[in-house]
Amino acid sequence: MSNNDLGQPIGFPLPNWPGAVQPPRTPIQGDFAIIEPLDPARHVDDLHSAFAADPDGAIWTYMFDGPFQSKGELSSWLSRASETDDPLFHVIVDRATGKAAGLAAYMRIKPDVGVIEIGHITLSPAIQRTSAATEAMYLFMKRAFDELGYRRYEWKCDSLNSASRRAALRLGFRYDGIFEQAIVYKGRNRDTAWYSILDRDWPSLKPAYELWLDPSNFDSEGKQKERLPHLIAQSPVDR
Repeated sequence: MSNNDLGQPIGFPLPNWPGAVQPPRTPIQGDFAIIEPLDPARHVDDLHSAFAADPDGAIWTYMFDGPFQSKGELSSWLSRASETDDPLFHVIVDRATGKAAGLAAYMRIKPDVGVIEIGHITLSPAIQRTSAATEAMYLFMKRAFDELGYRRYEWKCDSLNSASRRAALRLGFRYDGIFEQAIVYKGRNRDTAWYSILDRDWPSLKPAYELWLDPSNFDSEGKQKERLPHLIAQSPVDR
């Protein structure tokens, strides 16, 4: 914070702020996961099989769309989703199987002010709570901050979605608060919980992720030795 000529408090200066960059439709390679732009023709079979592992449709409870009753219905939705630039949908490919196992999207993309959100996160039960799922979230963050120059990276969810809220905190997001009666979806109210990571947080969070993802952090059975929240807690960020 600084003061103007009248002594009034104003925001800290951003001289020559260039803005951020619109996310490209290019893949991101990781050790456990690959992020690919959504291609319905290539990905529908994998995603239909992946989502079939959730026969009750629980993964769609807090999503705006789904569950889908057939591959054709899913294919139609994927086709529509692939045509938008905001949200910009990607699939998460599990390197262990070579199959697409989930979806996520950059959304509320505002390059002029440097704000971007990760949302529409829909993971097959097979990839939930795996190294591939965690690395995928890291890869999305890394692109947003390191490649595209965003200042604020957001995560939002239904305030009743306890799994999503736990995930946000585990991944190092800061809790910002609740926007009550923010949305009506699927015929019901949603109070939205907001979380964020700022560009000033990233230089400390990034090494914590890299330590967690290092092969030495996993035993011969692929189980983690150090938990990510523990490594994040050791970072010097004022959280």
